[in-house]
Amino acid sequence: MKALITGASRGLGLALARALAREGWELVLDARGGPELEKAAAGLGSVRTVAGDVSDPTHRAALIDAADGLDLLVNNASTLGATPLPALSGYPLDELTHAFAVNTIGPLALIQGLLPVLRERRGAIVNISSDAATEPYEGWGGYGATKAALEQLSNVLAAEEPEVAVWWVDPGEMRTGMLAAAGEDAEAAPRPEEVAVPALLRLVAERLPSGRYTASGLAR
Repeated sequence: MKALITGASRGLGLALARALAREGWELVLDARGGPELEKAAAGLGSVRTVAGDVSDPTHRAALIDAADGLDLLVNNASTLGATPLPALSGYPLDELTHAFAVNTIGPLALIQGLLPVLRERRGAIVNISSDAATEPYEGWGGYGATKAALEQLSNVLAAEEPEVAVWWVDPGEMRTGMLAAAGEDAEAAPRPEEVAVPALLRLVAERLPSGRYTASGLAR
């Protein structure tokens, strides 16, 4: 079994990569920082690293080329956008455009490129979302809008691609660098491997129906 995980040098992406490696999966891992990605991938078994930004078409093409025989695509790479998190009244539109390129367009472009093999292998897609996609948190409008768009793309994709499992997942607050960068108390949150990773492994192992899930809802 082969999985492609974006944003895999830290946080949820790395925790999931480690868990799948322990189960014998072959991995293709992406992250923006090459040295950090290589360090993260050390000791994970059968793994190929492709460093770059998912908003870059050339990088996406390299990922698609590396993912022959793919069974699972995990669109985890994200950017917060502008920080400190601004109100929508003054949100820098160039930064919002880039956030959509990373959080929404990048995942869709990878899906488009990898759908032929995922259809053939009856594979699965995990799009990592957020409660900011549905809740009115002050300051989170830009990031939340990108995730809301990703959720609706996932919703329609699930209807259009019945042979492929499509899951969009809100992992909840996690102890990650992204949460800390948002100005939240990341140390008070659980580590990704404590809640989010078991939830994702359950989705894959049981091949639950396409749809929106939360890590807390998937907890046994």
